[in-house]
Amino acid sequence: MAKELEELDVTRDEAADKLEAIAADLRGDGSFDVNVSNRTVHLAPPDDIGMEIGVREMSSLLRGDREAFTIKLDWKPE
Repeated sequence: MAKELEELDVTRDEAADKLEAIAADLRGDGSFDVNVSNRTVHLAPPDDIGMEIGVREMSSLLRGDREAFTIKLDWKPE
């Protein structure tokens, strides 16, 4: 299966809305769809999933300071 990646520039509120929508889908019963770029991906997480949270701070003379926050969820579909 191919990896889908979508990069957007959004406001903090838009980012929070997207995360809240995903959280609501995770709390729901069973599977759900996620739109990534021009594709809809059907996901079917089980009750227990793996979660990884990462924070990265970067400093560069040319690009300036940057911060990154990533959340990774993974599982074997049921």
